[in-house]
Amino acid sequence: MRKIERQMIQAIQENKDLKLDNTEVISCSNVSDVYLHGNLIARIGETWMELFDGGYQSNTTKSRLNALLSAFGMEGEYVFQKNFEWFVNYDGSPIPFFSGMRLN
Repeated sequence: MRKIERQMIQAIQENKDLKLDNTEVISCSNVSDVYLHGNLIARIGETWMELFDGGYQSNTTKSRLNALLSAFGMEGEYVFQKNFEWFVNYDGSPIPFFSGMRLN
């Protein structure tokens, strides 16, 4: 995990705002929004998470989402790419990724 991703996770855990390089966390009322290059890529609540691609299915977006899933998701959840399409490994099964998907 990258240093910036560890700092992003710490800011969310502490319900604090963070702006560092291309990544920003804005926290309000126990909900944290995560932005990459100004595009929303995740919204994290106390018992749920919404994932977005921010319009760019880049390796950096995928890395940030996987860091968030590792910290706040269920064990074994991660985003991966197969044949140029994104999927989320959810409960041992791949499901197609779509921007705005919500995981509990």
